[in-house]
Amino acid sequence: MDRSFGTFVSVAALTLCLGTASAKEKPWTEVQSPHFRVLTDGSIAQGRRIANEFEQIRAVFAIQFPNMRLETGSPLLIFAARDEYSMKSLAPAEWKKNPMAGHVAGLFQTGWEKRFAIVRLDQDRAGAYQVVYHEYVHSLLHANFHWLPTWLDEGLAEYYGSTYFEKSKVYVGAPPLRATHLRDQLLIPIEKLMTQNPYVAYKGDDQRIDLYYAESWELVHYMVFGPGMDKGKKLIDFYNKLQRGEEQKKAFVETFGSIEDMQSALNRYARNFVFGSYVINPPEQLDEKNYISRTLSLAETEAAIGAYRLWTHDLTDAREIIIAGLQDDPKLAELHEEMGLIHFADGKDEEAVGEWSAAYELDKQRYLALFFKTMMSPAARLETVADTESFHAALAEVLKINPQFAPAYVRLSMMYVRLNDLTSALAVSRKAEQLEPTRAGYHLLSGKILLRQGKEAQAAEYAKFVADRWIGADHNEALELWNAVPESQRQALEVPVVEAAEPQMATGPVQSTTCGDETHPMAVTLQNGAKTISFRAHGGYRGGFSDTLWYGEDHFNGCRHLAGMRAVVYYKPSDDKQYDGDIASLEYREDLPQAFDNKSNPGQTTTSAAPK
Repeated sequence: MDRSFGTFVSVAALTLCLGTASAKEKPWTEVQSPHFRVLTDGSIAQGRRIANEFEQIRAVFAIQFPNMRLETGSPLLIFAARDEYSMKSLAPAEWKKNPMAGHVAGLFQTGWEKRFAIVRLDQDRAGAYQVVYHEYVHSLLHANFHWLPTWLDEGLAEYYGSTYFEKSKVYVGAPPLRATHLRDQLLIPIEKLMTQNPYVAYKGDDQRIDLYYAESWELVHYMVFGPGMDKGKKLIDFYNKLQRGEEQKKAFVETFGSIEDMQSALNRYARNFVFGSYVINPPEQLDEKNYISRTLSLAETEAAIGAYRLWTHDLTDAREIIIAGLQDDPKLAELHEEMGLIHFADGKDEEAVGEWSAAYELDKQRYLALFFKTMMSPAARLETVADTESFHAALAEVLKINPQFAPAYVRLSMMYVRLNDLTSALAVSRKAEQLEPTRAGYHLLSGKILLRQGKEAQAAEYAKFVADRWIGADHNEALELWNAVPESQRQALEVPVVEAAEPQMATGPVQSTTCGDETHPMAVTLQNGAKTISFRAHGGYRGGFSDTLWYGEDHFNGCRHLAGMRAVVYYKPSDDKQYDGDIASLEYREDLPQAFDNKSNPGQTTTSAAPK
């Protein structure tokens, strides 16, 4: 997982006047459709309509892609807010960072454990919720494809996200608002479109970024409706080739012909005044009048809003809401689960475990509480075979409740490595890959197991696959695996591209981390026996961590729960003798555990030039 870090400063969140009062106004209403849960402070009819639209988009994929996995391990909760005031009460942090948020009709928050969508009921117009449906489509694509080039990922999300609805018809392929850019701007050449990240290539140029999205949509639209495209069958063939690992340009030419000819056809297509769409009749069983509704309790409403704030990292407001909810109903398991995560973020681990234990005792379906409680237990250290037995039993229960919760499979894989059962470890790791194919670290876990099995050429293939498709910390971790494979076993493969890095690199177990504040820099110390090497961060720096880290993206904190992990620091040597270097990039890696019968010592800290 790659991300950008700034200096870690503890700042009290600016609480808007709306604050948590919205949860106290009145409980919200819950609408349950076959596959979605909608909470609304509008009418029941409005909540049912929103649920039905999500059901219809889901039905489009179920009809067109019968083998596509449409459920993931991270459940989606939809808020249907009656107006701007209500939406702002739900997501005050959005208004803090985005002065134009009042014009937004919807928001989507993607997490590893939970996902949230917000739509404004008073913005019910054609295309108003396009951004929400766009992101929902992304979540389906990312649950099914190992990797998609950015243009195809965004083009498909624009194509399906622009779906609109009439009473008994669903229209797929209608142009998004961005399509107007196609007529008055010179198109981006397809060869550039295929390789660019728009937010890097056109940073700060919103018009060009909009063109990138519009052209990505147009190219997908042409691949469905254009002459000779066989009604989208060629497009399906193309991304099947990508999933088999075929190089993008080669797969493109094999499927669609020369890029030059495709460019000419696309230029002509952009001048269309009308773009086609096709009509799907929703399944007859999608009758919104039959969707179940009920009024939530006040505490249930607070739990839902608190969860949204928690998973959007608005911890100050989340804490207020969750504490208020526990006062209203101290027996609501969801609130105890959330309070445990607040304590975990604060570094109060004992209190966190107590809350997760309470949550699971109150509700045996709280798999997150059970998972976090298990991972904080002594058994998670896997020091004895008895530990592995109790650890396995707990994770099996987690997966019984949520069979698609990939982090539990990752932990089981690590357990099997500890037991030196590498065959089982690889099988379970590949299950995690299947469930979350866009997490680079899950592929690398399988590659590391293959390397330990002695299947070095296969390990190299995994390393190259990730290094060629991901950037930052994921790319660097893949290169580390690549360099661990003997050169004789990777001669058949081209060497992955090495990204530029600072000339000095150090790696070793983390001894301590210190959060920065307005007067002191963030610091990390690595250990090397009795010797320590320390680094500081003055301002922002590039960072990341292994996707296999058990608490993952949703709860990562650069200040806590990192002791013992291996850090990789790229740095500039310091003139200050009090520490060794200024951090340019800081990455945390999770290595395979030692097997019980392997008595070798863990790797020592080393300092060297960055790998070439």
